Amino acid sequence: MKTIIHRFFLTDHLFNSKVTDSTSEVIKQALVDGESAKTIKRGTLLVGIALAIITSLLMTSCSPAPKEETKTLSQEALIARGKYLTTVGSCNDCHTPKIMTPHGPIVDTTRILSGHPQNDPIPPAVQTQDWVMFGNDFTSAVGPWGMTFSANLTPDDTGIGSWSFEQFETAIRKGKYKGLEGSRDLLPPMPWEMYRNYTDEDLRAVFAYLKSLKPINNLVPSPIAPGDLTFAGN
Repeated sequence: MKTIIHRFFLTDHLFNSKVTDSTSEVIKQALVDGESAKTIKRGTLLVGIALAIITSLLMTSCSPAPKEETKTLSQEALIARGKYLTTVGSCNDCHTPKIMTPHGPIVDTTRILSGHPQNDPIPPAVQTQDWVMFGNDFTSAVGPWGMTFSANLTPDDTGIGSWSFEQFETAIRKGKYKGLEGSRDLLPPMPWEMYRNYTDEDLRAVFAYLKSLKPINNLVPSPIAPGDLTFAGN
């Protein structure tokens, strides 16, 4: 635009040394036209940018959301997870023998989750209808169901050494003895009704941890029915 005005002045100077009114009007109109062209160019640029942004947003909204990747735990991480779950789930409270101290029983770390010791004498039960009672290391219990003994959960043949994951799942989800369909129900105080709420991933982690334990040969006694109990004082 400046070039046009400059050329106009040069031409006018050559033919007429005095700038006329009509010349001024032409200059003004040229300036107006130049500003209009700039305005149109800016407007066109803004419209183009706006269309590009809208197109980008529409394409993004129409694109499927990226799928979250499912992380598969390593065997080491799976075992660590299982150890955590059995610890906070208090499995050691009943399934691990204890050592009696002046401050009470503590977990015997040499016999983790090996169940009620097979060689421990079974003391007479205390006859009462008002209490559920535990043995001195919490691996045995007496109640209306009779006397029960906590199971060996180590991967020994006397424990869960031959168990498949499906058996373990049946034991926890359905409360079935040895995880076998058609077997008797698990007896109190085993809280399988609570543990059945574990996710499949949690169950697999717990099973992996139990299978990683040191196998301990310990054949836990069978439950004693109420009518077969020997009571103290009788």
